Amino acid sequence: MNITVFGGAHPQEGTAAYEEARGLGMLLAERGHAVLTGGYMGTMEAVSRGVHEAGGHVIGVTCEDIETWRATKANPWVKEERRKKSLIERIQALIEGCDAAMALSGGAGTLTEISLMWNLMIVESLPPRPLILIGRGWRSTFDQFFKEFESYMPVHQRKLLYFAEDVKTAVKIIENSE
Repeated sequence: MNITVFGGAHPQEGTAAYEEARGLGMLLAERGHAVLTGGYMGTMEAVSRGVHEAGGHVIGVTCEDIETWRATKANPWVKEERRKKSLIERIQALIEGCDAAMALSGGAGTLTEISLMWNLMIVESLPPRPLILIGRGWRSTFDQFFKEFESYMPVHQRKLLYFAEDVKTAVKIIENSE
């Protein structure tokens, strides 16, 4: 499968978040999955590094918008770079290019990626596929969201999201969906 991993750009090597992402990359590669990331630093770098170290295939989806905003290039573990012009095209490529997606901790960008993919599945523009949100932060965020806006999200829409306590549980969800 092609698995997209979303996550924040802030985790640094040696931090728990970086090592979690690196471990996720290794687990996915060990199971033969190709992994797509945003291709840059932080979670994207850590996942890419883990995939590379486990002998897997890393696809980095990069774009001019990001590189104009922040002087950066694809991380050294990206094996295949898919360059896009805009951030919107980049997010679209990450969503449409996967058989399943996972989200580690992140900020506005990660939330945008989750929300867009989820909404595309809701309106049936994108066939349903696993969208797995990893960690207590996403669970508590969405529990509050569901509580406050319950009438806007029927149960069948909520069921498009999967929640995993950790990366090992997330990988088990993928294995059960194959």
